[in-house]
Amino acid sequence: MTDTAAGPVDLVVLGGGSGGYAAALRAAELGLRVVLVEKDKIGGTCLHRGCIPTKALLHAAEVVDTVNDSEHFGIRATLDGIDMTKVGAYRDSVIAGLYKGLTGLVKARGIEIVQGHGRLVSPTAVAVGERVIEGRHVLLATGSATRTLPGLDLDHRTVITSDDALALERVPRSAVVLGAGAIGCEFASVWRSFGAEVTIVEALDHLVPAEDEASSKLLERAFRKRGIALRLGARFAEVKTADNAVTVSLEDGTTIEAELLLVAVGRGPVSDGLGFDEVGVTLQRGHVLVDRNLRTNIPTISALGDLRPGLQLAHVGFAEGIFVAELLAGLNPIPIDYDTIPRVTYSHPEVASVGLTTAAARERHGEISTATYHLAGNGKAQILRTAGAVTVISVKDGPVVGVHMVGDRVGELIAEAQLITNWEAHPAEVAQLVHPHPTLSEALGEAHLALAGKPLHSHN
Repeated sequence: MTDTAAGPVDLVVLGGGSGGYAAALRAAELGLRVVLVEKDKIGGTCLHRGCIPTKALLHAAEVVDTVNDSEHFGIRATLDGIDMTKVGAYRDSVIAGLYKGLTGLVKARGIEIVQGHGRLVSPTAVAVGERVIEGRHVLLATGSATRTLPGLDLDHRTVITSDDALALERVPRSAVVLGAGAIGCEFASVWRSFGAEVTIVEALDHLVPAEDEASSKLLERAFRKRGIALRLGARFAEVKTADNAVTVSLEDGTTIEAELLLVAVGRGPVSDGLGFDEVGVTLQRGHVLVDRNLRTNIPTISALGDLRPGLQLAHVGFAEGIFVAELLAGLNPIPIDYDTIPRVTYSHPEVASVGLTTAAARERHGEISTATYHLAGNGKAQILRTAGAVTVISVKDGPVVGVHMVGDRVGELIAEAQLITNWEAHPAEVAQLVHPHPTLSEALGEAHLALAGKPLHSHN
């Protein structure tokens, strides 16, 4: 059955995750007729199996840490235990509330949601079962899924993915986390707060290897202080499983015993079996290739989010969805500057950054200036009992091109850092801004003061 009665809609969106529903919402707001195809629930990985549930667990872990640290604040409190069923109920209540709000918003914008497994069948059509939905334009937004290494089989019981880890109804006594990106570090942080013995195995030389090396080293120091074992520059060889245990072997011959192995080696695009190849969409290792306007090689098809190569972040998907919708509506949106997308790892402590790393800035701009302000001099950081630092990178006698922060709650500071880098502010201009005292935001101000040559609570 092909939709023909009212003619083709303006936009068919295949996938209702962050990018897909953002495109649908903005397109509908601009007066376009939109059909959104989703096989599960709108909100996608971020809302149901990623950003939101993991951050809910991280907040529960922060509560545990606060109770365990209460004596330092003069509060006598003891932790009676962790009820993972109730932790799960809290996590699910957050998801449910956001999901209800999102579905209401989609309905209010007049967007038709088609539930089912969609498949691209032509440059302008998506099939869902017997129904074929014709559109003036098709947006591919099928996202990503957890992946593993060649030869590393998942049994979803003792060798698990992040999806499995979210569904755990117990705290593992011990765990090996394979992969030290954001996902691996966040689960390692949660489990350690909950009392597990945790070992992180990473083939590269640092935790969060995409971040500035100084930030990685600060996180490594904090994790070691928390009792998280680190095996950096260590390559995985094999895993052997028993009833309730795993033995992880590394290429150097060492082994690690644990209750489970979390495979957190990244996520891969969801593109197989969806008709992309048959219609002629250009793929590379499963990713859909796009131009700066997010158009594929077929003019009537766009793609965004984790499906295309590049940053896999929900807020990138939101921005891309808005961009595609505005382009289709005849507006002239500015293409996204991926160099200035903020990034946060929500571990304890957090790692937040925007712009270029020190190494990348030096390679691109040659002579650069940097200033680092340690949180030991920040009043609010001392109240919170968090350590870390803020590093600001600028072109020599030029604008700020990178900001890197480590410490509890620094993720809340990254929006200001994004404005600084996106508006190409010079250190002296930011140094004139007065930050409220006592706040963590003062650390950002202090780093810019130092970079402008007039440090206050730090040495130049």
